[in-house]
Amino acid sequence: QVQLVESGGGLVQAGDSLRLSCVASGRTFSSNAMGWFRQAAGKEREFVAAIDWSGGITYYEDSAKGRFTISRDTAKSTVYLQMNSLEPEDTAVYYCAARSHTGVSANYNAYDYWGQGTQVTVSS
Repeated sequence: QVQLVESGGGLVQAGDSLRLSCVASGRTFSSNAMGWFRQAAGKEREFVAAIDWSGGITYYEDSAKGRFTISRDTAKSTVYLQMNSLEPEDTAVYYCAARSHTGVSANYNAYDYWGQGTQVTVSS
């Protein structure tokens, strides 16, 4: 079992930056691939970014490429999502997720554990 707790969300203006954090506890974190998803009001949850167990492979949804960076600190059992040049369209609840697998995936169903989410609101 893995427990995930996100933090770092908030209200910002367009063009600002935020860094989301997700702290994992429970079973070994170092062998889990991790991902970030988001869900805007009235929309389905969508993939944002993923990172493999080693941190050496990352994968991004097209709108996140060049603006968002996913990283992990195994010593702290934490995965981060650095978000730059935020846009109103990035407004959503952001969820951290963990796989019982070492490789990246953009598939919602590939993730076994989920955090409670953190709200990001970007005003224009």
